[in-house]
Amino acid sequence: MSIRVRVQRVGPVEVPLPVAQTPGSAGLDLCAALPEPVLLAPGERRLIPAGLRLELPPGYEGQVRPRSGLALRHGVTVLNTPGTIDSDYRGELGIVLINHGSAPFEIAPLDRIAQLVIAPVAPVQLEVALQLSETGRAGGGYGSTGV
Repeated sequence: MSIRVRVQRVGPVEVPLPVAQTPGSAGLDLCAALPEPVLLAPGERRLIPAGLRLELPPGYEGQVRPRSGLALRHGVTVLNTPGTIDSDYRGELGIVLINHGSAPFEIAPLDRIAQLVIAPVAPVQLEVALQLSETGRAGGGYGSTGV
C-alpha cells in the first residue's frame, strides 16, 4: 500500500526528490539545499535547508532521521531525532545536524544528509484517571531492566 504525498521544491537550489535507495528502504533520502559547501565544526549544530515542502495526508507524519553512515563514519547526526513534520505544516523542511565527531565535516550541495520516513499517526483522546492499571514493570525505567 502506498500513500500520495505532494511535494514542492522551494528555494534557490533545485534538489532531487527524496528517494529510497533500495526497494526495502523505509526512508527516503533528503539532500542539502545548499548553494555552496558548509563546514560543520566539532560540537556545532546547524539548520540545513532541504529545499522541499510537503503536503502530508491527514493521519500521517513525517519523521526526519539520521543517515547511519554519517553517524558511524563522521559522528554527524540529526539532533532532534526524529524530527517531526506534522500533516498541517507547509513550511520548508529543515534538518538540524550536529557534529559529534572530532573533525570538521563538510556538507556539500545536494549531499544526502538525512532520511524521511512517512508514518501513520493514531488519533489520541486522553482520559483523566484517578488510578492506572498495574504492570510488572510499574515505574521502573532508566536502566531498571539491566545495563
